[in-house]
Parts: sequence; structure tokens; C-alpha cells
Amino acid sequence: MSPALHPLTLGIALAVALSPLAVRADDALADTNADDAGRTLATIEVVGNHQEKKTAEGTASVLDQRVLVSGRALTVNEALRKVPGVTVRDEEGFGLRPNIGIRGSNPTRSTKVLLLEDGLPAMYAPYGDNASYYHAPIQRYDRIEVLKGAGLLRFGPQTIHGAINYITPTPPDDFAGSVEVSAGTRGFGAVHASVGGQGLLVDVGYKRGDGARDNTDLEQGDVFAKYQRQLNDNHAIALRANLLRERSHVGYTGLTDAEYANFGREYNPFGNDTFDIDHTAFSASHDWRIGTARLLTSAYYTHFERDWWRQSSNSTDTQCGTGFRNARLLGQRVDPDACNSTQGRLRNYYTWGVDSRLSFERSLFGTDGSSEVGVRWHEEKQIRYQRNGSSATARTGTLVENNLRTAEALSAFATTTFDFGSIQLTPSVRHERVDFTRSNRLPGGLAGGDDLRETTWGLAANWQVGDTLSLYASAHEGFAPPRVEDLIAGNGTSTTVDAEHSRNFEAGLRTRWLGMIDLDAAAFRTDFRNQIVVGSIAGGSTPLAQGETAYRGFEFAIGVNRDALRSREGEVYANLAVTWLADAEQSTVLRRVDTGAAANGSVAGNRLPYAPELASTFRIGYVKGAWDGSVEVQHVGRQYADFANNRHPTDGSGQFGEIDGYAVWSATLNWEPDVTGWSAYVTVKNLSDREYIVDRTRGILLGNPRQVVIGARYAW
Repeated sequence: MSPALHPLTLGIALAVALSPLAVRADDALADTNADDAGRTLATIEVVGNHQEKKTAEGTASVLDQRVLVSGRALTVNEALRKVPGVTVRDEEGFGLRPNIGIRGSNPTRSTKVLLLEDGLPAMYAPYGDNASYYHAPIQRYDRIEVLKGAGLLRFGPQTIHGAINYITPTPPDDFAGSVEVSAGTRGFGAVHASVGGQGLLVDVGYKRGDGARDNTDLEQGDVFAKYQRQLNDNHAIALRANLLRERSHVGYTGLTDAEYANFGREYNPFGNDTFDIDHTAFSASHDWRIGTARLLTSAYYTHFERDWWRQSSNSTDTQCGTGFRNARLLGQRVDPDACNSTQGRLRNYYTWGVDSRLSFERSLFGTDGSSEVGVRWHEEKQIRYQRNGSSATARTGTLVENNLRTAEALSAFATTTFDFGSIQLTPSVRHERVDFTRSNRLPGGLAGGDDLRETTWGLAANWQVGDTLSLYASAHEGFAPPRVEDLIAGNGTSTTVDAEHSRNFEAGLRTRWLGMIDLDAAAFRTDFRNQIVVGSIAGGSTPLAQGETAYRGFEFAIGVNRDALRSREGEVYANLAVTWLADAEQSTVLRRVDTGAAANGSVAGNRLPYAPELASTFRIGYVKGAWDGSVEVQHVGRQYADFANNRHPTDGSGQFGEIDGYAVWSATLNWEPDVTGWSAYVTVKNLSDREYIVDRTRGILLGNPRQVVIGARYAW
């Protein structure tokens, strides 16, 4: 049953409907500014550049290419740690499966954030299974935008915590390119090449190396192509294609407490586990400018295939028998070759859709301003198999799961800005209509379906106090759909799981002092009337639960002399990002969906797991001429691993107990001599080789050991 329309919905709809009538009829067709067209050509931006973020509808951050290159961010984890409000957890050592959380959200599989590439879905199933099992090389992006607040309603479907938008480079008009080669400890080796001209760009990347643990080796190849062309003054197109392939040996389970104590941080006996990915993506965008109006329409398609063969999914898995599990709990060495079992979790995801959004300037009710309306049709199909093999290295076996899951969504949004001189008010509204189906295709299997209808609102305010200071605030209703498998049970019946609903508030300031000190600060509050927590970990060890939660905190970022990296005149630069999460509260007991019992001992008033109270990243450097050197420290405060807030391990599984805080240092030296095109660098990650736990979800996982990487680049 569709919900009643919010009064704000009707108001925005009326304003937007009348807006075209108020656009001046004598406006000539706009001449496209070449520089602006090159930057925004047929691309959906979330924030824009540093100048444009002053009027963003919420808290906004931009990581540009200079910052990413100067710090030699090897993974998306390293890059995003520089953004306040964002926490990122390592997993396999390469950043191939990022775990990203925003403002206290559980980072596991990045399920609580919205990931976009050029404004289009980067996740393979954002409606039906919003989990991240791969990530493209960070080196092929031009910049990263992060948005929190009411502006999220222009995107979706995850509109609660925040959106991360990866912007791909604009192809050059003249022939240009670069080649970079790097190598390092832990078997690391990488090649990245980019070449383009006449509006075409081809980017190729390859990297391999040993992960953070024994019996872990990772290999990823990526090819990206983009063609961008201004057809005439009013029409432009962008075509994108991507092929990504991963062939890795990597396990899923963490360590038991006894295994960690006896064998150390790199122990992993599961050398038979393999992980293969094939990802294909295509998109096409058309940018049509008519006077002050702009119609941007994009079509996209992705196919993501993942085969993960493994002998254990968590530290208490009995796939290899109870004796095998008990030996692990006792800290005894186990031999996976003696286990005549392996399970293949085989997944195919198909996603396609069309996104169209119209923006235009207008004068309405005596005020100038702008409006934007958009609509998106989106479909997903998941084909999920599980095959159980009868040997340690089997790659086929008995079919025990054959599931088809679909999600079909039609969404629309409208937003309009009223400009009162130095003050802008921007109300927004979004509507989601989602239909889900699940079909068990094994003999005798059942099927079922369910649907969601949701209308949410938002209001953002921005006050430009002066040339260098702006104050802002926003409030919005957040929404996130449940996974298909959580909403519809295996027998085809609907469960008692609700969508996630929240009310989000923030207030902050953006300023620049003395032309060289940038400060962004914001206080935030998120109140869930329903939050889906954790979800089922592979192997079924953590049941689905839901309840009321609340997050409150403060974040700020300060940057000193960001232009030093451009001028290179002998100057110090520094950046600090801090997140203080004062509260991450279980407002009510979080109850299991299947039994109604408290989830892992949940108690109202306890802190939510994986929500450290304090996290920060500080970087300071000096650049002069050819040389640019910097040191960086990342600090993450202590955090709980379970709802009961156990301070100490409880059952030896490694899945319970407090995770101590840690600080990790890194150092980088870049050399860009006055020799056209050449540059080189050396970087050391985890300078002191600090040993620290990052995750207990499936058993103990530890952060990356020290790694040294050297590289050289030639550009023309």
C-alpha cells in the first residue's frame, strides 16, 4: 500500500512544475564554456570541485589527484581515511574488498554506503544485495567525492549515511599518456598505463602480490576506456567500458583466539581457497543543454561474476567436521588437504538501468534559483549457486543452492533551490518503488515476492556569510532497502524485516582563512526508527536483527596550504581529519528476526559494534622543487566486536571481545625532477610494522604488515 504524500512533496512538485514557465523565454542557447564542459561533460557529479562544495547540500569532501598521488595511496582504504566521518577497515591487504563505514555505520562489505562511478551505480546490486566484493584500482580515478546530508536524495537508494562518487578522468584532446611501474615487499608488483587523445582515453592496470596472511596471493587486471565528445554547442556524449578480472587465492575465515596466540598474525592454513571475479560494465551518457537547462541521460549495464571456493567461512565453521573446528579452537595446526570438502559460493549479478535528470535555472515567487528533477529505472538479477565438492580442491560438486533473486526499481526525485541572496534553501523529495522476487529453482523449490514504496524528504540551508565563510544545515529522512534474501525467506514467504528508516540532522561550516587554511566542521545526528544490523555472515553464524539505534558526533577537517603541491616553492603542507562518534547507541534491544531473541546479547544502551569513538588521520609534508616528502599517521580508537560489548573473548572463536585502538605510521618521498615527464617515489606503509586487530566478524583479522613500495612514472 502506497504511503500518503508528505506535504513537502506537494510543495516541491508544484515549484518544479511551475519552474519551466518562469524561465526567461528570450534566453539564447547557451554557449558551452570549454573548460567547464571538459570537467562536467556528460558526468553526474555529487559534489564538484573545491569551489563548488561551498554550496553543497550537506557535508562535502573532495580528494583530488594531487592529494592521491602525493600520498601514494595504493588502495581506496588509504585514500578514504583522509575524509572526516569515514572509517575504512582492511581485509586482504590489497583493498580489493573495501569495508567502508560513514558516521558510525558498520563497515562490513560497505553495505551501508552508496558507491557511485561518475554518478552511476558502482555496486553490482544496490537494491537487492548492497555488498562490495571488488574495487577498481584507485589509480584510474581523477578524484573522489564524498557527500553526506540531504543532497543524498538526488541519488539513492542508500540515502542514510553517505555517498562516495569516483570521477573518471576527462580524455585529452591532444595525444598524451603515462606509464607507471612499481614493485615492493610482500611480492608486490604493478603496472599502470594510460593513453589518450581526440576525446578517447584507455587506462590499463595490473597488480599482484601477497596479501596480509599466509596462503594469500592476489592478482587483479583492469581495462577502462572512455570516449567523450562535444558534438556541438548543445550536445555532448560520454561512452565508458570496463573489464576487470581477479584471480586470487584468499580465504574467508579469521583466526580463533588460540590460533592467533600460537601462530601469529599471518597464519592461514587454507591454501586451497580461490576467489575469481569477472566484471564487465558499459555506460553511455548524453548531455543536452537548452538555454539555462541541462538534460543529462545515462544508460548503464554491468555483469559481475564471482566464484569463491573455500573450506571455511568463519572460525567456528564445521564444514570440515567438528573435530577440525575443535582443533582450531584449541590452537592446533590443521591440514585442509585432509578435509574432503570444499564449497563453491558462485554468484552472477546482472544490473541495468536508465537515469535521466533535468536541471534548470528559474525565477519563482519573487526569488531566483534552480531546480532539478530526475527519474531512474533500474533492474537487478542475481543468480546464486552453491556446489559442495567432495575433495579439498574440487571445483564442482553437488548443487545445494540454485536461487534467482530480482529487484526492479523506479525512483524519482525533485529538488529546488530558493536563492535569497546570501541564503539558499533547498527542499528535496525522493520516491522509491521497489519490487522484489525470490525463486528457489531446486526441485520442489518455492517462490515469492514483496514490494516497498517509500517517499522521503529533505531540507538543506546554506548561508554565505562572506567570501570565505559559509554555514550550512540539513535534515532529511533516510531510507535503505533490505536485501532480497532478508525480505523474502527461502520458502517464498515475506519476513518481518522492514526497510531501514532514519532521520538525519547535521549543521556545520566551511571556511578558508588567510588564503591557505581550509576548515570544514560539522555536528551530526542520525536516529533510526529501524536499522538492520549485521545481517547473515557467510556460514550463518550471525543472524539478522533489527531495532532502534542512534548516532551522534562531530567531524572536522583542516588543511594547511593545499596549493603547495602545485606551486612547489618550498612550503609545508598538512591535513587533519577527525571523527568523534560520541554515541553509537542501541536505543532498543536489537532482536533477531527469526526468534525475537536479543542478538548476541544486545542490551539497550550498549554501544554498537565496529563504531570507534575516535578516528583520525594526520599528514604533514614539505615540498620544494623536485622533492615532496610526507609522513602520515592513522589512528582508530578501541571498538566492540559484538552487541553485548564484551571486553574479553568469550568462547575462543575470535569473534567476540574488544578491539584495541591502534596508530599506524606511513612515509612517502616523491621525486619529480626538471626532466620532462619523469617522476619516481618510495613509500613505506605501516612504518613501525605495528601489529593490530581490525576485525572479528568471522574470526580475528589483522591489519597489513609493513610494506615498502618503489615506483617510477613517465608521462608525455
